[in-house]
Amino acid sequence: MKAPEPVRPDAAAMPPTERFSADWLSRREVLDARSRSHCLTGRAAEWLAARLREPGTPHGIIDLGCGSGSNLRFLAPRLPGPQRWRLVDHDSTLLTLARRHGATLRDPVGGRLVIEACCRDLSPVDGGLLAGGDLVVASALFDLVSGPWIEALVAASAARRQALLFTLSVDGDWAFLDASGARIEDEEDGAVRALFQAHQRRDKGLGPALGGDAPAVLAAAMGAAGYRVESAATPWHLAAGEAAQSLLAESLVQGWFEAALEQAPEERAGLERWRLRRQAGLAAGALGLTVGHRDLLALPAGGT
Repeated sequence: MKAPEPVRPDAAAMPPTERFSADWLSRREVLDARSRSHCLTGRAAEWLAARLREPGTPHGIIDLGCGSGSNLRFLAPRLPGPQRWRLVDHDSTLLTLARRHGATLRDPVGGRLVIEACCRDLSPVDGGLLAGGDLVVASALFDLVSGPWIEALVAASAARRQALLFTLSVDGDWAFLDASGARIEDEEDGAVRALFQAHQRRDKGLGPALGGDAPAVLAAAMGAAGYRVESAATPWHLAAGEAAQSLLAESLVQGWFEAALEQAPEERAGLERWRLRRQAGLAAGALGLTVGHRDLLALPAGGT
């Protein structure tokens, strides 16, 4: 029996051969930044700024499954300083990259960040995972985890009155776009997407993965724990002919194909035809892509 894959960010949208690579994380970073909810980021910044603390004490931010640090790079200039970051990932190579990038970052008033790298798994959800944080953040992570893991994380964070900003959780939807940006669909697309969605729910190391159900499960757990919850749709949109994102678009199709093939190896011939047809459309500039995501912000009830 194959051992479960380790939990790291970004697996749902990437091809298995490139899973969690620094190249893939870099390739998607620009698209992530333009897709995420700046409104929810601003609300998290306001909450941190209003949080009661000793003068000069930095705001503690914990980044779960930090990868190479894209969340850090996006949020550090947008959250109030001073900031103390705790980067958590079990990939020491990606942690090294994240720390290296973090050394060049500044908060909005030019202050340096205090950065701690923590190389560990995301389970168990214990004091060592969440200690010292005012705000817990994660990006492109929760489709990989199970419902019980989310419930444990939210309950532990609520007990510490930590705010939660979880961004770019895939909702399981994707589709091709025509040159005008309208969604197009055929029977083969629907069949591949169904296989991909089934593949998403395989165990990634923390129990049966939630896949596209993750945003709804997160929101329900947050509400049940007494949080004030806000949510925003943050889909990726790659326009037809968008040259800067062509490699990412082709990689997405390759990843969907490989996941579908793992789920239904007996359908290889049809899946190969679908892959070649859709990648040819992307290469010709006739097709674009959309991939559904949601951002969620959970603030403790009753203020800071």
